[in-house]
Amino acid sequence: MDSAPTASDETPTVGIDPATMPSPPDLYAAIDLGTNNCRMLIARPCATGIRVIESFSRIVRLGEGLTQTRRLSEAAMERTIEALAVCADRIARRPDIRRLRCVATEACRRAENGPEFVARARARTGLALEPIAAREEAALALHGCVPLLDRHHPRALVFDIGGGSTELLWADVPRRGEPRIIDAISLPYGVVTLSENYSRDPVPLADYRQMISRVEGGLLRFDRDHGISEAVARGRVQMLGTSGTVTTLGAVHLKLNRYRRSRVDGLTIDFDSLDAARECLCRMTCRERSAIPCIGESRADLVVAGCAILDAMCRRWPVGRLRIADRGLREGMLLGLMEADGHRCDRHPRRASRHGRADRPRVEPATAGA
Repeated sequence: MDSAPTASDETPTVGIDPATMPSPPDLYAAIDLGTNNCRMLIARPCATGIRVIESFSRIVRLGEGLTQTRRLSEAAMERTIEALAVCADRIARRPDIRRLRCVATEACRRAENGPEFVARARARTGLALEPIAAREEAALALHGCVPLLDRHHPRALVFDIGGGSTELLWADVPRRGEPRIIDAISLPYGVVTLSENYSRDPVPLADYRQMISRVEGGLLRFDRDHGISEAVARGRVQMLGTSGTVTTLGAVHLKLNRYRRSRVDGLTIDFDSLDAARECLCRMTCRERSAIPCIGESRADLVVAGCAILDAMCRRWPVGRLRIADRGLREGMLLGLMEADGHRCDRHPRRASRHGRADRPRVEPATAGA
């Protein structure tokens, strides 16, 4: 895909000497290699947050079969290196990128041959993947989602349903200043790992309930240790989710013919509407789900497992509403790189608009991202 024109490529305003025009800020790049997806953002800082210049996303299923073998398969590694090579090529075509960070999450953390894969990827693409701990992964995701938090609820459950694991954190949300992580856990259940264990189509109700039960078992101690259920009962808790599962449910709820990030990011859905969208998807066969434009063939077999993980959290903590974030780890990385260079991106939440959505600092697209 050809790179979209940036501000510096545009024809200057008539009557202004281009030599006197200020140069646009440097670019920053972030690559997030997960168990299921390889994703990249290239962006620059702007007054309202970050402005995305180019994005890339490809389903690679790096963690395919990992639960059974504890190793990354040769085919999965090759698929992933091909995607990383695309990222490396796009980065190489933008010499004004000041900083780059590439992280790898659950699949590389868990696989016995994870270090071997990281070395191979560097030799083939030049990209230095950095396997990060689950807590840092959760912290970066929170950093990217700060503008979507409601400052009127002092506690937040923030989660990211990944391919190989689900990162869940319990955070303090002050009226001013940065949220603070109280605790975080990494559940060994993701959409890829659960789907491989429950692969019948359509998924029988008994299998779906068993998935919920497995996930709920991992939530009990976290709940007890922090009195989360009691805080939920007192109305002090908000819930925010960042993952393909929740963005898909948001798109299904809105009945979108094609996915539109501007409609989904920041959307708040009540649990009754969430249940309706979830039940609709879970009743379908894989072929029927693949016909939904916002899902497609590559993700149709993973959606039910994601629904079960979300269902377990909603049952344990009946907050009543979920806020959806189509942002997270990559945005958190980019903001961290920009802030390290002295940029101050405005990320504090605005007052809710008359349409019920927050007038928030934007992750502003400059091109149609992948």
